Amino acid sequence: MALFVTCLVDLFRPSVGFAAVKLLEEAGCTVEVPPLQVCCGQPAYNSGDRATTRAIAAQVVEAFDGYDAVVAPSGSCAGMLTHHYPSLFEDDPAMQARAKNLADRSHELTSFLVDVLGMTKVAARYDGVATYHDSCSGLRELGVKQQPRRLLASVEGLELREMTSPEVCCGFGGTFCVKYPEISNAMVGEKSADIAAAGADTLLAGDLGCLMNMAGKLQREGRAVRVRHVAEVLAGLGDEAPIGEPGGSRR
Repeated sequence: MALFVTCLVDLFRPSVGFAAVKLLEEAGCTVEVPPLQVCCGQPAYNSGDRATTRAIAAQVVEAFDGYDAVVAPSGSCAGMLTHHYPSLFEDDPAMQARAKNLADRSHELTSFLVDVLGMTKVAARYDGVATYHDSCSGLRELGVKQQPRRLLASVEGLELREMTSPEVCCGFGGTFCVKYPEISNAMVGEKSADIAAAGADTLLAGDLGCLMNMAGKLQREGRAVRVRHVAEVLAGLGDEAPIGEPGGSRR
């Protein structure tokens, strides 16, 4: 199988990619990271630039051709591959068929581990009280909700406390936070308050963009909450520096 690393993981938090490989290999997969993979095209797609998105998608389809499965530690990137790629090639039946084939083989990480591989537990420990944020694309496009929680329940030393509104958007939304910064800031402010009310010392989620957005707000407000990608905790890499702090992107 192939790992779709994602841009944010590659540039800001490589430990998430290493954690994903560790989890997949422990589940019995042979993992490859195609060197020619590029961005999934979401920034261009969200900005209405279909021509650029289509060119990017063609590269991704080519890079991941021939693998049994393609897994991304990101609901938004996996959602892009599974839900939006085929429609980019409606005027090219042959290319659309290849995009549909990639879509059918693509998965979000925790969904692949639980729904496809049947994983029910992990061999990891994390001492802390965590709360989990459901990222919009993973939840609404891919149905990722119980899968990460099921695996987190097996992590020794971890207590999971739910927020009042874990399914409410954090305000990141890709280019949304750039187009509507005031609205985005208000939304992440409400999310920060919900995180604090849960009484957790750690925030977890499956999308790095959401985590970086919330980590920034938590730091600006002076809240002592560690922020980590769920894959890091599941893989036993929870001692990584929190997202958004110096050392948090070390390779």
